[in-house]
Amino acid sequence: MKPILTSILLTFSVFLYAQDKNTANDSIKKMETELDEMVLEKKKKAVERQADRVIFDFSEQSHLNSGMLLDGLKKLPGLIVSDVAGMMYQGKGLQVYMDGRPLNIYSQDLTAYLEGIPGNTIEKVEIITHPGAEFPATSGGAIINIVSSKKSQKYLSATYSNGYSYTNYDNARHRFNNSLTLNSGNKLFNWQINAGQSYTESYQSSEFFSPDYLISRNLTDRTNRYYYLKTGLKFDFKMDRLLVNYDITTNNTSSYINAAGNGFISDDKGKTKNFYNDVMLTYQKRFEDPFKKLDFRVNYNNNNGNFDQDSRLNDNIVLNNDSDQDFYQFKTDYSQQLEFLDKTKISAGALADRLDFEAKSFGNTNLDYSRTTLGFYAEGHANYKNFEFIVGSRLESYDIHGNAGSDDLIPFKQTRFFPNALVQYNVMPQIYVNASYNKKIRLPNTSALNPNNTSYQNPNLGSFGNPFLQPTIYNNYELELNAFEYFFINYSITDANNQIISRVVTTDNGAAITNENVNNATIYNFNFGIPIPYMLFTKGLKKTLEFDFNPDEINFLFIYVGNQKNIIPGLDTKSVWNINLTSQIILPAKVKFTASYGTTNTGGYYNYYVVDKPLNQRVDLTFSKKFLSDNLSVSLYVNDLFNTVHQNLSIAQTDLIYNSRYDSRRVGFSLSYKIPSKNKQAKEEGNILNSVPTNEEQNTIGN
Repeated sequence: MKPILTSILLTFSVFLYAQDKNTANDSIKKMETELDEMVLEKKKKAVERQADRVIFDFSEQSHLNSGMLLDGLKKLPGLIVSDVAGMMYQGKGLQVYMDGRPLNIYSQDLTAYLEGIPGNTIEKVEIITHPGAEFPATSGGAIINIVSSKKSQKYLSATYSNGYSYTNYDNARHRFNNSLTLNSGNKLFNWQINAGQSYTESYQSSEFFSPDYLISRNLTDRTNRYYYLKTGLKFDFKMDRLLVNYDITTNNTSSYINAAGNGFISDDKGKTKNFYNDVMLTYQKRFEDPFKKLDFRVNYNNNNGNFDQDSRLNDNIVLNNDSDQDFYQFKTDYSQQLEFLDKTKISAGALADRLDFEAKSFGNTNLDYSRTTLGFYAEGHANYKNFEFIVGSRLESYDIHGNAGSDDLIPFKQTRFFPNALVQYNVMPQIYVNASYNKKIRLPNTSALNPNNTSYQNPNLGSFGNPFLQPTIYNNYELELNAFEYFFINYSITDANNQIISRVVTTDNGAAITNENVNNATIYNFNFGIPIPYMLFTKGLKKTLEFDFNPDEINFLFIYVGNQKNIIPGLDTKSVWNINLTSQIILPAKVKFTASYGTTNTGGYYNYYVVDKPLNQRVDLTFSKKFLSDNLSVSLYVNDLFNTVHQNLSIAQTDLIYNSRYDSRRVGFSLSYKIPSKNKQAKEEGNILNSVPTNEEQNTIGN
C-alpha cells in the first residue's frame, strides 16, 4: 500500500509542476500577442482546498452544472442531500448562504429553491468546513456558500443559458429552464442583472406501513414554476466602494396526491406559493495598505409562504397554512495585516440581527416567534515558517421569546462564549496536515418550529414542527491530511447537546413526522478521497512522470469513501458508509466524458432512520464540449441511468417502514453561450452579485 500511495503522490507533484509550467507558458503567449497590456489569469481548479474551506468549481465542471443546482450538489463527494438526513457535508449540518448572505430558507422551501436554480448559472460552491469567529456562531457545523456566475462587468456583455430534460417513469414529464445575465459599467457605476425561470414536472411514490397494515401509500405528481431576478450595483469612490444587491424569487408549486391506507382513500391537491426578496447594502472602506479593510453590511430579507390542501373528492379544505418571516441584520468587519512572525492578519467585528416569524392556520395565529442576536468577535491568522495558526473567539447574546397559541414558548436568554482554533503544518507545497476545534450553536429554524403542516396530510399521516425546540450546542474536533487538493483523509468528532433531529412517531391513526431534541448525541465521521490517473495503468509510473499535463484535463478516477456514525442514547446504532466514484475521460475532439456512481451500505443509522437498502444509489453520465472559441458550452447527460434512486428506511424504536421512489432517471441537455464582446478591453471581474469579496479581490482593491 505504501509504495502505491507514494507513487500517486509523486505523480501529483508532477501534476502541480506541470500546471504551473502550463500557466507560465500561457502567460508568455499572451504577452507575445497582446503587446498593449499584460493579462494575468489564474487557472481554475476543479477543487481547491484552503485551511478552513473546500471550493468546488461549477463553471467548468459539466457533470455538476448540466442540470439544476440541486442535481449538482448531490454529486459532490461527501455532500449528502436527502429527505431524512437533510443537507450535510462530511457529517456536519450545513447552513445555506447565497452570494455571501444567509438564505434563511429551510426544508421543502429550500429544496424547491435549489431545484429552481440552473446549475450553469453557478460559478462555484464553497463549503466552509471550519467556520471561524468571523462567521456567526449559529452557523453550527459548517456553511455552504453558493456563488453566482462571475461575468464581465466592464463594457456590455451577456450570457444566455438554458436546459431541458425529461423522464418517462410512469409517464412523460418535462423540465426546462432559461436564464440571462447582463453586465455593463460606466464612469459612475457597474451593474449586473441575472434573471431566469425554471419549470419542473416530477413524480414520487411513497408509503408508510407496519407489519400489520398499510398506513399510507401516496402517488404524487408535482409541478413547480420558479422565477428569479438578481441585481447588483457597484459604485466606486476612489478606493472605497458601495455594493447594492436586490434579489427576488417566486415559487409556485402544484401537487396532485392520490393516497390510500387503512380505512381511507383520498385525492387531494396541494398548492404552495412562496415569495422571497432580499436586499443588502455593503460599504467597503479601503486604505493605502491593501491588506487593511473595513466593511459595513445591512441586510433584510422577507420570506412569505402559503400552503393549501384541498380535497378533490368532497371539495373540503384540508389545510390552509400561512407564514411570514422577516430578517434584519447589521454586520461590520475590520481586518489588518501586521508585521509579526512571517505574516499575521487580525480581524474583529460586530453583528446584530433580529428574526420575526408568524405562522397561521385558517387565519388563526398559532406561532409568534422573535429572536434577537448580538455578537462580537476577534480572530488572528498567523504564518510562521511551515505553520499556519487561526485562533479566535466570539461572544454572542440571544433573546428568544414568543408564544404558540395560548402557550408561551420556553424563553432562551443567554450569553455564550464560542472559541475556535486551527493549526496547520505545511509539509511541502500543496501538502499539509491540520487540526481544529470550534464551539458553535444552532438555533432551531422556523421550519422546524412551525406547528402547521406545510407539506401534506391525510387521516393516517401528517407532518408538524415543534415550537418548543431548544438550541443545540456543538463541540467540533477535526484532523485532516491533504495533498495536492485531491488526496485527503480526515476524521472528525462532533458532540451535540440538545441535538435537533427529525423523527417519525406513531399516532392513534398511523404516523407523524416531527422534530425533537435529543439530550446528548455524538457524530463520528471519517472521509477518504484519492485520485488515480488512468495512465498509471497504461504507461506505468516512469512514463507518467515524464508527461507535461494539467491535472484537471486528464483521464482519472476519483474515489471517495465516507463513514458516519451517529451515537444516540438508547439506540445501538451502526455507521453509514458512503461511496462515490467519479471518472473523467477526454475523448477525441476534446469531448469530456464524466461518469459518477454513488451508493451506501445497508443497516446504517441516520439518527432514528435505518437504511434498509442502499440509499440514493445512482449512475450519472455527462458528455460536454465547448465551441466558438469556448464561448458556447454544450452538455448532454443522463442522471440515474438505471433508475435506482430510492429510499427504504426502517424507523428505530417503532415497527414502521418508509419507502419512496422518484422519477430520477432524466435525459437532458444544457447550454451556456457567452455573447462575445467586440471591445478587446472587456475582461472578467469580480461578481457584484456576491456582497462578500474573495481573498484575491480584497488584496487588489486600492492598488
